[in-house]
Amino acid sequence: MPIEMQRRKEQDRSVAGRFEMRRRLPDPALDGIVSDICGYRETAPGHFRNVEYASLTVPLVISFAEPFAIGLGKTPGDNDRFASFAAGLFAGPVMIESFGAACCVQVNFTPLGARRFFRLPMSELTDSMVVLEDVLGSEGMALREQLGNAPDWASRFDLAEAFVTARLEHAADTPLEIAWAYERIIASGGRTRISSIAEKLGWSRKHLAGSFSNTIGIGPKTLSRIVRFNRALGLSRQQTADWAGIAADCGYADQAHLVREFRDLAGETPAALSVR
Repeated sequence: MPIEMQRRKEQDRSVAGRFEMRRRLPDPALDGIVSDICGYRETAPGHFRNVEYASLTVPLVISFAEPFAIGLGKTPGDNDRFASFAAGLFAGPVMIESFGAACCVQVNFTPLGARRFFRLPMSELTDSMVVLEDVLGSEGMALREQLGNAPDWASRFDLAEAFVTARLEHAADTPLEIAWAYERIIASGGRTRISSIAEKLGWSRKHLAGSFSNTIGIGPKTLSRIVRFNRALGLSRQQTADWAGIAADCGYADQAHLVREFRDLAGETPAALSVR
């Protein structure tokens, strides 16, 4: 969802008696690396449910209170509890439940930015949640303590942004070939042929897929699927949904193909999602 707000100014999306949510766009120096920073705190007992559809966001969640219950492509069970963690890309719906006592800061990275920040093959995070200590070690635990002791959201956002900026100072650059291929897929709305990208790079499709998975966590074909899905969903919310026309515009073989992709990536039919 687009965030229309000034840089470094908090956007308040709180609901009185339920939760408070603040978002901030990061400093321009983090463009292409961090999309936004979010603060979330539940203010009343209850059972909250949310479904996030397949996206290109790699979140770092740092919690100071009760954990979330998170299920990848399924309703979370008793063993699916996560407090502070990083989550890789997942080509499917993510079910999130909380119980009225959650409080956290979430830094949302782009796929290319996540590789630089976490300094590890993003395939190690794909389809999973990895606890904070395992991805950021003692630095991450120290950051969690600082954020928990901060007096307000603005201070927490400043701390999180400074931590990301400092960690990026010695980060390796993204391979130019992968950055170019990624941007080509994004710019085309997921419609460009993967074989043409490999050909222009002088790579085999197998080498391209392996390099993509290492850098981003998913292959170029899966990236294209997620990009097409999100474009189709966005179009459906801007106009009266003409699903056959949207399918053609977004590069699906036909409307049935679009429906299958929506079920895989969102767990819902197109018609059900377009009204939310």
